[in-house]
Amino acid sequence: MAQQSFDIIVIGAGPGGYVAAIRAAQLGFKTAIVEREHLGGICLNWGCIPTKALLRSAEIYRYATHGKAYGVTIEGKVGFDAAAIVERSRGVSGQLNGGIGFLLKKNKVDVIWGEAQITRPGEVLVGQIRKRPMEPQHPAPKGTLGAGTYTAKHIIVATGARPRVLPGIEPDGERIWTYFEAMVPKAMPKSLIVMGSGAIGIEFASFYRTFGVDVTVIEVLPQILPVEDAEIAALARKAFEKEGIKIHTGAKVTSVEKTTSGITAHLDLGGGKSERISAERLISAVGVVGNVEGLGLDKLGVRMDRGTIGTDGLGRTNVPGIYAIGDVAGPPMLAHKAEHEGVLCVEAIKGLHVHAMDKAKIPGCTYCHPQIASVGLTEARAKEGGREVKVGRFPFRGNGKAIALGEAEGLVKTVFDAKTGQLLGAHMIGAEVTELIQGYVVAMQLETTEEDLIHTVFPHPTLSEMMHESVLDAYGRVIHM
Repeated sequence: MAQQSFDIIVIGAGPGGYVAAIRAAQLGFKTAIVEREHLGGICLNWGCIPTKALLRSAEIYRYATHGKAYGVTIEGKVGFDAAAIVERSRGVSGQLNGGIGFLLKKNKVDVIWGEAQITRPGEVLVGQIRKRPMEPQHPAPKGTLGAGTYTAKHIIVATGARPRVLPGIEPDGERIWTYFEAMVPKAMPKSLIVMGSGAIGIEFASFYRTFGVDVTVIEVLPQILPVEDAEIAALARKAFEKEGIKIHTGAKVTSVEKTTSGITAHLDLGGGKSERISAERLISAVGVVGNVEGLGLDKLGVRMDRGTIGTDGLGRTNVPGIYAIGDVAGPPMLAHKAEHEGVLCVEAIKGLHVHAMDKAKIPGCTYCHPQIASVGLTEARAKEGGREVKVGRFPFRGNGKAIALGEAEGLVKTVFDAKTGQLLGAHMIGAEVTELIQGYVVAMQLETTEEDLIHTVFPHPTLSEMMHESVLDAYGRVIHM
């Protein structure tokens, strides 16, 4: 095949990669994107989007089974169809997958289908796809380029990440699952162990528990949802346990034994204590690792940082002409962070005036029941950093809209610098907080102080009023509590 040249080649068509490619094309670069699996990456096909479709089904089921509390009578027994739930989730992903292809075509981005290797700065060799363990495979879309040698002055690595595998607890796709298998169950298991209580683990625990599965969560750290504010995590644990989820913190799975009926997990509880827990299935949700292998980065001398690619905040690696964005460029491993990094990287290549991403202003959302959302410093982190803080809190039970919705359990918490009034962090648990958090994100981006927020008019009746009241509470001015 004849060699083809581009201005920018992006390796990986996940959220970071396809957004970077589209923005590059908008800026006038001749752009290509290399993909080995499917457009949209893990997020669209096996992560963010399909899990939200699953969780929406769980939400509808929860409302249906609690209709009496709203004065609604549902004739007959409320049930569910696991296959139909999965089919809807896959349909949502399929629809959006086609949309990504349309956007790339619209912006005149060439799609190259295959496995990429950077043979030298400015050159990418695309070969046949080698299937990775635990990874589904799909045929190449129509109209894509194939194997060959391609050149570009700028090469952006956006290969994402994959589930972390612990030695001795390797997923087999049957009894031990990663999120791939957990998203497409043939039937609901009667019992389930979730190893890891980050966003992925907790979302699956919430989903399966809603449909009656006996769920046990095991977390090696003292707190579930380890990146969240301790107060919010404690409220979350209380809510999960009220739903019937069993939780073990400070516990390590030392081994997993396969049995005729499922698996048995051996736990080290510390202090010489141990326990055995049996279940039909186990989900390994102990984090992800960057897809850095096979790209030729080691031979090129690209600097690595704890298993991911080291960058300067604008996507530039230590090797000129090679960049990295998204999960493969390190935490936080979130789709919206990847997208923004992709835009910053391409705009910096163009020579536009851009600022490196401030990771303290990246929101995090967990779509369990109840929802959890946060941005910025936790109260503990702010104090550890030597800050004198003012902390505000407002409970959902003090909000008229929350009570009317039948969602009166939750909390909005804000953390301010006592000396300057700077909003340092915001942390929420409760209904729709994943939508509310962006208000605080915008406030932090605009360097809003407590005075600006206090004098902002919030509409009534809304859940967002709690955001205002939390700020008021931090400064001794709360009205409705």
